[in-house]
Amino acid sequence: MNITGNPDVATAIHEYFESGHTYEVILDMLRTNHDVSFSMRTLKTHLKEAGLYRRRNYSPLPEVRHAIMTELRGPGQLFGYRTMWQVLKQKHKLRVKRDGVMRLLRQLNPQGIAMRTRRRFTRRTYHSMGPNYIWHVDGYDKLKPFGLALSGCIDGFSRRMMWLVCGATNNNPSVIALNYINCVKSLGVIPMRLRTDLGTENGTLAAIQCTLRHAHTDYYAGSSSHSYGSSTGNQRIESWWSFLRTGRSQFWMDLFGDLRDFGTFNGSHEHQCLLRFCFSSVLQKDLDECKDLWNKHRIRPSRLASCPGGIPDELYLLPHRYGSRDCGFAVEERELDVFPEARQATELCGDQNIEEYLQQAVQQNGLQQPQDWESATELYLLLKDIARFWTNYLNPNF
Repeated sequence: MNITGNPDVATAIHEYFESGHTYEVILDMLRTNHDVSFSMRTLKTHLKEAGLYRRRNYSPLPEVRHAIMTELRGPGQLFGYRTMWQVLKQKHKLRVKRDGVMRLLRQLNPQGIAMRTRRRFTRRTYHSMGPNYIWHVDGYDKLKPFGLALSGCIDGFSRRMMWLVCGATNNNPSVIALNYINCVKSLGVIPMRLRTDLGTENGTLAAIQCTLRHAHTDYYAGSSSHSYGSSTGNQRIESWWSFLRTGRSQFWMDLFGDLRDFGTFNGSHEHQCLLRFCFSSVLQKDLDECKDLWNKHRIRPSRLASCPGGIPDELYLLPHRYGSRDCGFAVEERELDVFPEARQATELCGDQNIEEYLQQAVQQNGLQQPQDWESATELYLLLKDIARFWTNYLNPNF
C-alpha cells in the first residue's frame, strides 16, 4: 500500500508517532480508526522516509532548555522529569532524551526536585491583614446522625473561635444568622469579610453581612464583603474541625454510638429530640470549655501563613503588638435588631411539642437537669422509659 499517496493516513501516522505510541499500537489505531491495514515493515519504511526516528535528530539543547524554563514559570514547576519529557514531546514538538530532561531539571529547578524527593505538597500561604479581616464560617456534621449539629466561626488572623454552638440543625439559614448576630452583638463589630461554603443555610447570613456593610466605602464594602467557596478552600475552619475531632467530638461520637449499639437509640426523630433535650446543655458546656481553652493556648508560628504565632485572644484583642490592626467595623445593637433573626427563640430539642412533654415529665418526676455526660445519660434512659410507659407502646419509635 502506498501510504504517501494518502495524506490523511500519513498525517495520522505522524500524530500517533509524536504521541509516543508503539508501532504495534499505531498499526492497531490505523485498523480501528481509519480502516487501513498494512505490515510492520511498511510502517517502518514510511517512518524512515518521513524522517521520524525515536533515537535520532534530537532537538538543540538551547531550545529544550528554553522550553523547560517556559514551563517552569507556570504549573510545570510541579512536573517530574517524566511528565516534563512528555510535555516537551507533545506540546513543544521537541525530540529529547528522558535522562537529558532529568539533568536539565536538576539544574533549573533544584527546589522542585528536593520537594518531590521528600514527597511534600506545595501549599499556598494564608494571608490576613489583621483581626476581623475575614471570618470563616462552617458547620460540623459528625454528630448529625445523633441529632446534634454544630456551627462554628473562626477569625482568620488570630485563629480565635468567634462562636461554637450546638443545636438541632445547622442547615436552617435563620439559625446560622442568629449565631452571627449574637456574636456581633457581643463584640460590637462586624468583620470586613465573611467566608462561607456554597450552602443554602448561609444565604441569610450573607445577606445580613452585605446589608451591614453597604454604607462603607472600602474595597470590600457591600456585596464584596461576603464570598462563597468550596469546603476544601475554607482552610481555617476546616483545620479547626480536625482539632475538634481528635480533642473532643470523638468522645461524644463514641458515647452516642454506644447508646445506638445497646439498642437505646435508633436514629428516629423522637430519639434525636430526646437525646438533644438531655445532652445539648452538657455538650454546649463542653464546647464552651473547648473554645475557651483554644482561645487561650499558644499557636506556634507557621511558615505557611503570614499570620504571626501567639495566643488567639491576644492576637485578636492586641493586634498592635504584632504589627497589625483591627479591620472590623463598629456596629450598634439597634442596627442588628431590625433583622427578624435577632428576635428568634431557640428550642432545646428542636420540636416544641416533644420539648413541652419532656419538660412536664422532668417536673412531675422531680428530675434534675444534667450537669455532666453521666447524668445526661441517666436522664436520657429514664425519660425514654417514662415516654414508653405513657405512650403504652403506641409509638414504636420510643
